[in-house]
Amino acid sequence: MSGRSLVRPYRWLAQHYDKMFASFRAPLDAARERVLSGILPGVAIACDVACGTGITALILARRGIRVYGVDLSPHMCRLAREKARRARLPLRVLKADMRSFRLPERVDLVTCEYDALNHVPLHADLAKVAEAVARALRPGGYFFFDVNNPRGFERYWTGTFWLEKPGVVMVMRGGHTPQADRAWIYIEWFVREGSCWRRHHERVEEVCWSVPEIRLTLRKAGFDVVRAWDAAPFFRNDPMIRRGCRTFYLARKARA
Repeated sequence: MSGRSLVRPYRWLAQHYDKMFASFRAPLDAARERVLSGILPGVAIACDVACGTGITALILARRGIRVYGVDLSPHMCRLAREKARRARLPLRVLKADMRSFRLPERVDLVTCEYDALNHVPLHADLAKVAEAVARALRPGGYFFFDVNNPRGFERYWTGTFWLEKPGVVMVMRGGHTPQADRAWIYIEWFVREGSCWRRHHERVEEVCWSVPEIRLTLRKAGFDVVRAWDAAPFFRNDPMIRRGCRTFYLARKARA
């Protein structure tokens, strides 16, 4: 079975993502603002890879940036397009794989947030994503992303958790295989339909890499500057995320 066939575009996660994970946005917004504050004034065109429902892409579009959104899930793409249409913002959404996407023009900035990069099916796919991003960027352009680390897998990808919002309950049962740097979560969805509740199933998987692996892979893809920020200071109100669990990166494509 090829790596590409292992990718499972999310359906129920797409439909309920905004509602279930709204509290997760503030730390990511704070990190993006801090890391990109000196870069965004010079960004005319950007691309949000694994854009999901368009959260980050629309934030960038509201700043007057022309934005592309890329996602493999047709459900995510549809929701992002609907949001952009309602907001009358310049977002063009492309259904594509983050490992092989191509844009009609080069951009100044590529973002990939909400640990979306961890969702590739194979450890070796990091190099494919880095090459695709480098191809999409103009010389001197930037790649901003965040990832879960092995310590994060150990801390918050194991055990059973649940979230409840009006009309929907999400139960997550997770596990972690340290030898393979892989984690997974089985999600049971209970969605109210009239007077009844319907049950749905979904599986989410992630892989992760060490800091040296990420730095080396980016440099091989043509990035000459790679900076990192631990996520813990941005998640002060989240007891699960401690130092070493999650990292934000900013890489610059070489100018020549």
